[in-house]
Amino acid sequence: MVKVDGIHLDWREGMTIADLLEEIGDGYNCPVVRLNGTFVTRHNFHHASVPDNTEVHLLHLIAGG
Repeated sequence: MVKVDGIHLDWREGMTIADLLEEIGDGYNCPVVRLNGTFVTRHNFHHASVPDNTEVHLLHLIAGG
């Protein structure tokens, strides 16, 4: 089980952050995620594995002035 911003999803062996974002339909709109308290940048989404029982928070950039 993986928890993404409060939503529970099924976990599978070898899952990466890129797989997870594709599954939830985010389409890489967030440049950074927090994976069990560790920050991972978009550049590493294809390489960062998601362990079972992980809590993921999507961090979106907000621009303004």
